[in-house]
Amino acid sequence: MNMTTKKDIFARYLSEYLEKSKEEKGRILNYVTDVVQIHRKAAIRKFGALQLKDSALPEKRGRTVFYTPDSIAALKTVWEATSEICGELVHPVVAEYVEILRRDKMWKHNATATEKLLMMSEATVKRKVGNFMKARHPRKGFSATKPSQLKEIIPIFTGPWASKPPGYGQIDTVVHCGGSLLGDMTFSVNYTDVATLWVSFAAQWNKGQQATRDSLQRMRGKVPFKICGMHPDTGSEFINWFLKDWCDDQKIELTRSRPGHKNDNAYVEQKNGHVLRRFMGYSRLDCPELVGLINGMYDKLELYLNHFVPSRKCLEKVRIGSKYKKKYDQAKSAYGRVLEHPQVDQIIKEKLKQEHAKLNPLILKREIDKMIGEIFKLQRDYRIANSEKKSD
Repeated sequence: MNMTTKKDIFARYLSEYLEKSKEEKGRILNYVTDVVQIHRKAAIRKFGALQLKDSALPEKRGRTVFYTPDSIAALKTVWEATSEICGELVHPVVAEYVEILRRDKMWKHNATATEKLLMMSEATVKRKVGNFMKARHPRKGFSATKPSQLKEIIPIFTGPWASKPPGYGQIDTVVHCGGSLLGDMTFSVNYTDVATLWVSFAAQWNKGQQATRDSLQRMRGKVPFKICGMHPDTGSEFINWFLKDWCDDQKIELTRSRPGHKNDNAYVEQKNGHVLRRFMGYSRLDCPELVGLINGMYDKLELYLNHFVPSRKCLEKVRIGSKYKKKYDQAKSAYGRVLEHPQVDQIIKEKLKQEHAKLNPLILKREIDKMIGEIFKLQRDYRIANSEKKSD
């Protein structure tokens, strides 16, 4: 029996059920439970519910929906402005993003939706953002790291990192090779400060020693505080006398991770996937003219990530049986971590505050997206031109 027929039976016998004696009610219940095939108590509850129901109101089961589509749309605006990060990281910056977008007259949502958005708990934001992220399926790429014969000149450091002040960071390269490591191509160098999670990037042609040193020199000038230590993996672009001598001249402590232990460089490895691969993808970039464009885009990307995109640090990792239980700190942007750190000079903090007051995350995001589009357009044009040359 379908649901409509069941409702009709209860509605048909409701008035009679309410007016009859106890014995007559029993006979009605016997008939209804036999036809509908439900428990006697369920039939009694159904008649009671129909008695109390206001016939002028439409029937609707379940709790009233509080976060309506307009408030979800407001959350999606913030989520897209953060480059679609996870809900745990979106929640702490919602109020700041709303304030900035209102300031620059870029907030298009009504007052009710905005109020509900600001009331959302972290669990609700995680659930809603999880629905936004279901369609994303990133794929794996290639590794271009090989062990070096000169690695013995650099001491191994495995931690602890908690005692390191700002200025000690991990470095790594990411190859933009597409499906093949053959030939020349663009590489990106990633510096991630461990104490503050401040990031800096540089693009270079191939991964020669001179190009890598120039990239590190470029990033050194953009990080707001003095770089005192660099910690790469065992890649040959880092483990060489050329870079070792440069670090000694610049009073930079150079250490390395253990071969085959990627987790020794966990901070920078995480940024490789969550940042560089998210924005640059896995396509092959083998046009030499791209290096300058990518570095220009990285200048904008650093401002966007360091000032507005929060991240979390793992405070504790405990093994329970075959699983690990991790405890994280409150999600904060690198800018916020720098302002809170007692070992960063106050002059640096004031300079960053003045810079932060002029920035808008949505404008930066749009500029970054536009520049990425120009990068891949140039790469496509270069590939087409090369194909035409070969065909001739």
